[in-house]
Amino acid sequence: PLHLRDMATFALATGLRAANVTGLLWEQVDLARRLAWIYPDQAKARKAIAVPFNEAAMEVVRRQTGLHPQHVFTYQGNPVKQVSTKAWYNALRRAGIEDFRFHDLRHTWASWHVQNGTPIFALQELGGWMTEKMVRRYAHLAADHLAAYAGNVKLHAINPPQA
Repeated sequence: PLHLRDMATFALATGLRAANVTGLLWEQVDLARRLAWIYPDQAKARKAIAVPFNEAAMEVVRRQTGLHPQHVFTYQGNPVKQVSTKAWYNALRRAGIEDFRFHDLRHTWASWHVQNGTPIFALQELGGWMTEKMVRRYAHLAADHLAAYAGNVKLHAINPPQA
């Protein structure tokens, strides 16, 4: 459904958790600055998170403009409270996707950041993680920066014994 597609797209564009997407209020959105704020009481780590919008996030938010006076994401004029609904699971089934949770969109977002060179310290702040350890779960996905060091150890080829 369109409302779930927009919410999933927004989650992939911002890395926000489901509760932050469903609970997002217009008072938290600054379209001119292209960002939103997650308040400390809404964040898992209990600290405010600045959420910059890329173009995909901006497109989704623009489509929501004027649909509800307070809530950004709605369905038939009512705030969306839950994303893991029958409609969500039916959409996954139709797409041939198995064993997938809405939270997996956050993992995908973080993985894409790492694969595209976002520094760990920046990703930690973007994702609102308290520790670098949480962010390092995704670091293995981008080893290109390590290739330059592979030649630091030089071995001579060892010939296998002849049979």
